[in-house]
Amino acid sequence: MTHHIDPRMPAPEDCVQRHLIERNAAAHPDKVFARYADGRTWTYGETLATTIRTANALKRLGVRQGDRVLVWLPNCEEAVRVWFAINYLGAVFVPMNIAYRGTLLAHAATLSEARLAIVHAELAPHLGAVTPGQVNEVVVLMGAPGEIAGMTVHGPDALDSDDTTPIPLDQPLMPWDLQSIIFTSGTTGPSKGVLSSYCHLHQMAISAPFLDGDDRYLMTLPMYHSGGVMPITAMLVHGGAIVMVESFKTETFWQTVREAQITTAILLGVMGGFLVKQPPGPDDRNHTLRSCTYVPMNDTAVAFHDRFGTDVHTHFNMTEISMPIVSDPNPTALGSAGRPRAGVEVRIVDEHDCEVPVGQMGEMVVRTDCPWAISHGYAANPEATARAWRNGWFHTGDGFRRDAEGNYYFCDRIKDAIRRRGENISSFEVETEVAAHPAVQEAAAVAVKSEIAEDEVLAIVALRPGAELDPADLIAFLRPRMAHFMVPRYIRFVPELPRTPTAKIRKVELREAGITPDTWDREAAGIVIKRETLST
Repeated sequence: MTHHIDPRMPAPEDCVQRHLIERNAAAHPDKVFARYADGRTWTYGETLATTIRTANALKRLGVRQGDRVLVWLPNCEEAVRVWFAINYLGAVFVPMNIAYRGTLLAHAATLSEARLAIVHAELAPHLGAVTPGQVNEVVVLMGAPGEIAGMTVHGPDALDSDDTTPIPLDQPLMPWDLQSIIFTSGTTGPSKGVLSSYCHLHQMAISAPFLDGDDRYLMTLPMYHSGGVMPITAMLVHGGAIVMVESFKTETFWQTVREAQITTAILLGVMGGFLVKQPPGPDDRNHTLRSCTYVPMNDTAVAFHDRFGTDVHTHFNMTEISMPIVSDPNPTALGSAGRPRAGVEVRIVDEHDCEVPVGQMGEMVVRTDCPWAISHGYAANPEATARAWRNGWFHTGDGFRRDAEGNYYFCDRIKDAIRRRGENISSFEVETEVAAHPAVQEAAAVAVKSEIAEDEVLAIVALRPGAELDPADLIAFLRPRMAHFMVPRYIRFVPELPRTPTAKIRKVELREAGITPDTWDREAAGIVIKRETLST
């Protein structure tokens, strides 16, 4: 059957992973595609051969086009091999966070609807939390298989095959076919499984126009995040290379960049700030990192560009969408995530989906010209799908504002916004200013109940190793940097902030804890901050 392809949609050969691997292997078989943490490398020719052999092994295990396969592995060569082989068969890649345990693990397994799981040996014993019959067959890699009650268990050799014969498909793979299911963080409820088509991931991958086939992309984010699979897809699309490391490490970042000749990377949250806070040195510009994606775009991003000479880009994204907001290189509008990219419509709306005025915070909603360029729903959760997609727009749940020049600024998760004495406060903006203090490693701001009305601001602060900080000194640092009503009344120091399995701060836990006995109250300390009055 011949399918008509909408001209706004990429052709199958340009976005379906199987075709991308085959195309690159034919065009430059000896070009290095991947370098792994243990030093091993794959050329594009080796990538295709490895993918086909592993796909034949999966076929022998009964995996067919359209099947879902659960993958519970850390970033490593095996994870890439399994992902590529699953998609080569036309099956669906379902990566699972390696921190999942117990009911969260069972919940994800249920949503996956997977018969087969491929897991790391050290994680396999935790599959006891999964009801037999959900997953009934397991391949255990990187260690002895052991036994799991109610499941058939195979060792690593189950994925070995010498057969390099390409596997025919029951029907052609198309841009709208399901490629992966990636789980959200579940900060306030159970994680949702985001359905992602080949077109969706492709549109996410090409939204960074500064990438090309000469790039070497540093992989620090896990493959169970969109930020982990997107760089790999981008390099397949462009014919570039990935360099996978165990994790981001401040002390060895530049050494890795120089040794592996990294040209681009993603720096999220405090990563860039950690690098900026390292002592300056004569080799600060002696490196190959020509671009980076820096989120959020704050004053440390400017300092990063000025010091290291790397072009800085920023954007806004989430697993369900495809980077609707992007920036030009080295943007000057601090705090902005950029402007809508071509092919994307963005609105900022109130609770009734009516657009709010310029400068006012509302929820960002998104839709795209290209069909299937956004997730088409949540696995086994039609109610959540309907809520997110109401009125024909995807509702991000994120509070944004837009300035008169068309720049978009992230304010807060809608549910995390704070209202104090008639003023709406962005917890994100409070956190940004608190984290700007040299002694602070990271911070979270939440609302706590006031004895008067509405909310007070509580800042929960984790200090840098070895640092000390008097709460009163932090307040003195913040007063000239923010509006009087934003300055936290309460401060609590903690060794580290609680996080979800996807590394997002668990604000619900911080809100529930509220004001603890070790919380410092600036008003009790005699520091009262009032609105500045001006002479008339």
